[in-house]
Amino acid sequence: MTMPSWQETTAGGHKLGSMARAALWLIQEVGEGEIFTVAKLREAFPDIAQIDRRMRGLRDYGWEIATAREDPELRSQERRFVTRGKDVWVPGQAKTPSHKSSITSAQRAKVMQEDGYLCRTCGITGGEAYDDDIIQAVLNVARRPVILADGSVTHQLVTECQRCGRGTADRSVDLPELIAKIEALAPLERSVLSSWVKNDKRTYSQLEVLWGLYRTLPQESRKAVADALESDGTDD
Repeated sequence: MTMPSWQETTAGGHKLGSMARAALWLIQEVGEGEIFTVAKLREAFPDIAQIDRRMRGLRDYGWEIATAREDPELRSQERRFVTRGKDVWVPGQAKTPSHKSSITSAQRAKVMQEDGYLCRTCGITGGEAYDDDIIQAVLNVARRPVILADGSVTHQLVTECQRCGRGTADRSVDLPELIAKIEALAPLERSVLSSWVKNDKRTYSQLEVLWGLYRTLPQESRKAVADALESDGTDD
């Protein structure tokens, strides 16, 4: 099937939706690996409200579009078209993924309660402000792909904030691989991990706390700490 133009509204006898046209625009006007701005996207589709939101929908079909959160080289209004996914302009390719079926209010409430009302990606709680912003976190329930022992993939419900949900990082979990790594732990390491799992909270040793503080220091202060460690603690 010949790829239609992003400027067309119909192709092959069927209507091209705004998401499909946005996909074609990325391919034909931007190109994989290239940067574009939200303003340019809106300029190309002046009659389509929230075209940037329609474009974000492409991520459900394997398209990777990075923002400044994923690509530090980008400015806030810039996006990078990383790679294309399904040909959503082809009939049948843009069906809603099965794992995107609606989540009921009862399911949402149960999952959030079981997750302690925490985003299971970044750990923020609902209504809490992000460290780098005054914006407060809003929690949603997402479907996270989990690879099972038989190699099949299931999508399990998990609490996630809106900011993490907009990211493009692959958060799929290989459960057999994770369990195998746990079984390979030394008894003491396994005991420590077990206590964290039971409490759903990691506890930090004094050494880990000091290491974390050290890592925040400027170079001059880090050198002072290094010199202090080299000293035997007695005055000359």
